[in-house]
Formats: sequence, structure tokens, C-alpha cells
Amino acid sequence: MALILAATTPAYADKGFGGSTDGESQQHAETGDDGTVSVTVGGIVFDRSKNGSGGSAGALTSSTSWSPPACWYAPKYTPEQLQKYLEPIWEAGSTGYEWDAEQREKYNADDEKKAFNKDKSGEGFWWGSYVNKSYPPGWDACDKDYFWVDTGDAPPADIENAVTPEILAELAYAEIRVPGTEVTLAPTETTKVNLPTWAWLDGAEFKPVSVTASVPDIGISATATAEPVSLEIKPGTPDAQTYPASGVCGIDGRRIGEPYRKGDADRTPPCGVKYLRSSGDGAFPLQATVTWEIHWTGTGGAGGDLPDGEFGATQDVVVQEIQAINR
Repeated sequence: MALILAATTPAYADKGFGGSTDGESQQHAETGDDGTVSVTVGGIVFDRSKNGSGGSAGALTSSTSWSPPACWYAPKYTPEQLQKYLEPIWEAGSTGYEWDAEQREKYNADDEKKAFNKDKSGEGFWWGSYVNKSYPPGWDACDKDYFWVDTGDAPPADIENAVTPEILAELAYAEIRVPGTEVTLAPTETTKVNLPTWAWLDGAEFKPVSVTASVPDIGISATATAEPVSLEIKPGTPDAQTYPASGVCGIDGRRIGEPYRKGDADRTPPCGVKYLRSSGDGAFPLQATVTWEIHWTGTGGAGGDLPDGEFGATQDVVVQEIQAINR
């Protein structure tokens, strides 16, 4: 999922809560002395310090039709910030006198003390919509105008996708990155017909990863954690036999598969493949996909499970005939 940026509200462009950009929400990254990174985007702070890293790391794809929210509502403006943003638009007359007049009335703009809920400064925020910048289906569903929420109160019941610990967990899911899935094979580089090939993944890399999403201004957060559970191997040809027969290798501790060691030639690999014919002048595209279980915990003891995620890669395997000399 792409980095998350602000939506535009009906009839006019927008800028993010606490930001000063024009048309999009502020994206702000902070790197600590230990190299950890937090990113503020779409009204939410994402802590990625426990995320997967490296050039081959990638985002999970849900194993079901479920997907993270395409849009959501979160705190966006203080009373003073909303006034500073809207009044120049009305003064420019770009949205029409009638609409401007309705907006002035809605926000009580002519009352110097109560305009934009200034009499409640420090007691709440104006909430607004944000959208996944990649615009997946449903990105335009959050079309309600700004609404006020007192600190400590829940958003109105008719507002779907208002940030809650569960919504934050779903958005954190989209920010998770997991290690690449290129498996180590033995024999390396080239394997032989009818010779079992061992396959395994580096146990040091395959450990739980997590991302925490929070909205500090209203004191809620959630952490989504991904844990590897299995590796599925697809040889790239029907003329092959997988170990185990299902092609799905379970995880043992933090290790998937078992490294080949000298003396294992007569053993059946716990995870691997045996090709039954040569790849000729080409190679077979072996596909390795790791399944990750996702669970989350959040403010107030909330928590639960989210759909499993998958991340895979394809690598070429050259398979040769075993040459023998007849005398």
C-alpha cells in the first residue's frame, strides 16, 4: 500500500491537520539516534521501528478479499486552524456566494468568540477525511464534511471509518513490510533430475515484525504484528515432487526448512523439491510464498486477528540431467 495522504473534501481542496501544505496532508518523518523512523501521514503517526527492512522487503497481500480501509476520518484541525484555512476561500468567492454563506452559518463564523468552536479550543478537534493515495475502490466513500468531536468522546455513530484502535490496526497492516522470500537451495545454482533439492529460509530474518499506528492528539493507538507460519513452494513445472507433498513447509521456531549439511544426501528434505525432468536450455520459475499471521492489540485492551498476509518471490532453478559414462 502506498503512503497515505489526505483526501479533498467536497467543493474545495484541503490541507492536513497541523500542517501547512496546500492540497495534501503534511508528511513528516523523524529518525532517532537508533535509526528508527516514525512517519506522520494521513493524520496518523506510524512507528516503523520494528518493521521488516532491506531491499527485498515488501508489503503483504491479504489471503482473502479483505483490504485495509480506503479512506478514514481523523482529527484534522483546531478551531483556529480551520478558521485560517476556510476564511480565505470564502473571501475569494471561488465557491459561490450561496455556498459560502451556508458555510459561514454552519461554523458560526460571525461570532468572534464562538466561531469555529473557538470557545472550545483545547477541548476537541474538527475531524476530516483522509484517503489512501493509491485510490483503491471505496476511496471516495468518506465524503462527510468536517465535524466536531470533544476530547474523550466517540465520533458520531453514523460516521463509518472514524479512527478507532481497530481502524488504526488495519491501517498499520498496510504499512507492514516483511523480508524477501528467496529461498536457499542445495545443491546451489544447478540441481539434477531426480535429486532431492533442500530449501530453507534464513531463520534470523524470519521473525515477527510490527507497525504501530497512533493518533496522539486523542490518545489512541494500535499495533499490528505479523508472524511467519509457513512457506509454500511451487516448482514451476508439474514434473516435480515437493517435500512435503503439499508443498507447504511449516515453521520450526523461527526457521522455515532445514539447511543442508554434509551427510544429508540420503535423507529426505523436510522442505524442498525434486525435479523429474531437465529444464533444458532454460530454467524453472520456482515460486516461494510465505504466509504471515496477523494479530493486533490496541488502546483499552482492544485486540484481535486480521486476515493472513502473503508475500512471495520467484527464482529461476536450472535442472540438468545426470551425465553417466558407459564403458
